Amino acid sequence: MNIRLVKLTKEYKNHLEEMMLEWTGTGEKIVPYAIRKNDYRDFDYYLDHLEVTQEKDGIVPDTTMFCLDVERDIFVGAVNIRHYLTKEMLVDAGHIGDGIRPSERRKGYATAMIGLALKEAKKLGINRVLMVCDKTNIGSAKSIINNGGVLENEIEVDGVVEQRYWIDLN
Repeated sequence: MNIRLVKLTKEYKNHLEEMMLEWTGTGEKIVPYAIRKNDYRDFDYYLDHLEVTQEKDGIVPDTTMFCLDVERDIFVGAVNIRHYLTKEMLVDAGHIGDGIRPSERRKGYATAMIGLALKEAKKLGINRVLMVCDKTNIGSAKSIINNGGVLENEIEVDGVVEQRYWIDLN
């Protein structure tokens, strides 16, 4: 597996469109939220508004990167790294949100992509990372655990049981 995290540029417009078309075609919720919050079809606006640079209304600065399978030259997923957490985000959001496009799941990409995202988090000065996933999302939990995630607790949010994992980067 030869993957790397890349920032979105005009060079990757078709990569993004292909991945998002597949994902929207399934009807499932696209994660992380950062890649679905704006309409990817308006590429210039999407690119300009992909990342948050200053905290506003409880939304913190973040970095969004796409997971490029170098050999196949396709996006297989994305990660969003929140630079710090508000009190509310400590409950059920976490530092890193991640998602793998439907056709590329169960191939090890999530575990590898989270590993790369943790290196990026460390560069941002984050030494202890919170990751959260639905209890029913066993694949996500395994990917977090494979990267050193330790379950702190389970909480119920809007009728959904969420698991909260911490990963120590020191």
